[in-house]
Amino acid sequence: MTSNSIPSTAYDSILLKLVAVLELTQKPDGISTPQAKQAVLQATNEFKSLLSNAKNLAENLPGGELDIDDQDNVIEMLSTLRDRKRDQLVEFSSKSSQVDSAVVPHMFNDVGMEIDSMASTPMS
Repeated sequence: MTSNSIPSTAYDSILLKLVAVLELTQKPDGISTPQAKQAVLQATNEFKSLLSNAKNLAENLPGGELDIDDQDNVIEMLSTLRDRKRDQLVEFSSKSSQVDSAVVPHMFNDVGMEIDSMASTPMS
């Protein structure tokens, strides 16, 4: 058993406890005697306790708050988001390399500067 699973015994005994409650309530005498009422109460409490325990185990599973369809939807959404970001990165990268090759040689002309061997001076 791993920490990401529920012991099957937690669920196996639930059905047995439910059957015990039903058998006690379906007796020909019914639950007219104090002993019968006590037996039904005890069996019912055991059933409720097992059911509550099983519910807690299920609710505390890692990732157990989403059903399979919800998990598939989240995975699909994240995959789509990843693909879009990847496409944007490729597009940005290609535009960036185009801008670098077009702008860098003309950068000094765009700001109105002339380059000579001694210094750069603004053009008037």
